[in-house]
Amino acid sequence: MNAITIDTTHVRAFLSHEELSAVERDVQTAKNILTSHIGEGRDFLGWLDLPKTIGDNTTSRIKAEAERLRNMSDVMVVVGIGGSYLGARAVIESLQTELRPKMMSQSETEIIYAGHTLSESYYRDLLKLLDSKDYTITVISKSGTTTEPAVAFRLLRYHLENKYGHEEAQKRIVAITDAEKGALHQLAKTEGYPMYVIPNDVGGRFSVLTPVGLLPIAVAGYDIDKLLEGAREMRDVCMKEASLAHSPALMYAAIRNALYRKGRHVEMLVSFEPSLRYISEWWKQLYGESEGKGGKGILPHSLTYTTDLHSMGQYVQDGGRLMFETLLHVDKNDSDVKLPADEANLDGINYLVTKTLTDINHAAEEGTVKAHEDGGVPVIKIGMPMIDEYYIGQLLYMFEFACGVSGYTLGVNPFDQPGVEAYKKNMFELLGKPTK
Repeated sequence: MNAITIDTTHVRAFLSHEELSAVERDVQTAKNILTSHIGEGRDFLGWLDLPKTIGDNTTSRIKAEAERLRNMSDVMVVVGIGGSYLGARAVIESLQTELRPKMMSQSETEIIYAGHTLSESYYRDLLKLLDSKDYTITVISKSGTTTEPAVAFRLLRYHLENKYGHEEAQKRIVAITDAEKGALHQLAKTEGYPMYVIPNDVGGRFSVLTPVGLLPIAVAGYDIDKLLEGAREMRDVCMKEASLAHSPALMYAAIRNALYRKGRHVEMLVSFEPSLRYISEWWKQLYGESEGKGGKGILPHSLTYTTDLHSMGQYVQDGGRLMFETLLHVDKNDSDVKLPADEANLDGINYLVTKTLTDINHAAEEGTVKAHEDGGVPVIKIGMPMIDEYYIGQLLYMFEFACGVSGYTLGVNPFDQPGVEAYKKNMFELLGKPTK
């Protein structure tokens, strides 16, 4: 099958051969550090082999669990924050448009999210919605004590028990947590909830190919075997290939680091497909938490075109030249929607009636790339043949591998996140959390 590709055409004017060659040496060293497990954070490299090691027994159990949950719920609430929900949401929402929930049949299960916010109005509306829905809960947390999901899970658990009774509620809650310890592990064990493990050697933002991501994706009705197949294929390329020309992950890591060294400190992940918005949200956590340390790192930002061309487009075209773009290009769609001809042609668009909306969208994309390059913005183009589970699997793994390589190239530990704890300390003090 085809693979994810990297097109450097719209970067060449901004990087010399010598600049890219200098980074290539550092990237190849970083790849060796990553794959040899000799760098900082090496205890959290379980994700490297996940596509091959997860095993048929685990995926079969996940698919059976997903079927059970679908059969008893109109809605499944995924409770988690950061990597505990972003990976699943990225895959699910990339495979559908935002209109999907309005079009779903009664036999389909909608996935909604909690634990990612502390907004009172959000939970007021969520609990009101769940009053009229058959629902289940998948709660995801290694510790079970992270404030946002802990608050959400307590609210939802009590609502579920009041609605269905304690015994029935036990059947409607699935926990994905640590294998041996933690508050959620203990609660799940006490209550008899079905339990799945977050591997100790996989950090949250790299966990999409564990039960953390796979169970919600399967409940949503998508093919996790195909997702893992795509990730496996990309893993094989990443592990085998050492040259930039043959490895999309290494090429991506090299170009972004070369541009960073030239003062391009903001990367915008952009796409002309709105369904990829949560791929961008997942990517922002992946790179923001992995690289933003010690005063270093590229600031990850995202835009959705053509929508944001009518808001942020002016800045991208003519503002400060501190950025570069990474464009997710999708070759084809799974349908051909064409404009009808209109005799009056008052809107002046009859010249488009021979083209599909994909043709028009691609023309907008090509015109935008040329305009931004002419305006001084380098554009890395990541090509996807189409949006399906296989190519999303490839894309996720490519970004993960490139992130590890890029972090080591930058000179940071890509697998910790010390800065995340700062706001929690202040919040706990303000709320009067007891100290041990």
